[in-house]
Amino acid sequence: MKKKSRILMLVGALLPLFLFVFPLWNITLEAPQYPTPLGMDIYINDFADANPHDIKNINLMNHYVGMKYIPDAIPEFKIFPAGIIITTIIGLIIAFKGNYKWFLGWFIFMVLLSSAGIYDFYLWEHDYGHNLDPKAIMKFTNPDGSVMGFQPPLFGSKDILNFKAHSYPQLGAYFLGLGMALQLAAYFFGKRENKKNKA
Repeated sequence: MKKKSRILMLVGALLPLFLFVFPLWNITLEAPQYPTPLGMDIYINDFADANPHDIKNINLMNHYVGMKYIPDAIPEFKIFPAGIIITTIIGLIIAFKGNYKWFLGWFIFMVLLSSAGIYDFYLWEHDYGHNLDPKAIMKFTNPDGSVMGFQPPLFGSKDILNFKAHSYPQLGAYFLGLGMALQLAAYFFGKRENKKNKA
């Protein structure tokens, strides 16, 4: 276990566990009527107020245009935590038992899994911003007459009526990304160690 590649793989497998401590993403809404922006942190198992009562205020505001209430729980909140624990355990097994080729395979798998998670987040945002209640008190249309959507950006900033919405990864996402980078580095170190052993 003294090989650098295995140590990197070990640390890379453990870092995603910080997702249980730090938020994965944050969405913030700025508007003149809110001196303190409204925001919510998204964890792998819950939504949380960026400031006290933010989610309640967002729900009350969005109700007028027919948007769904931000749920206390969604199915992914049960799946993601289990997924992180399972992938961490498998990653640790690979760190102790697998060779450097397994490190690359695991990195590719984590990239695909993370991409699926981002796509799922986009689908949730799209449904949240476009699947509006037809009986909403207020209705807005685009210049072409179609119903206006209120989907927040997946990444970056976007103007929505008089709001400016911001959507960016948080510390949990950075730990996940760092863990994946270490897994890739473990592959290259392992490949170099393998060549030295054959020399």
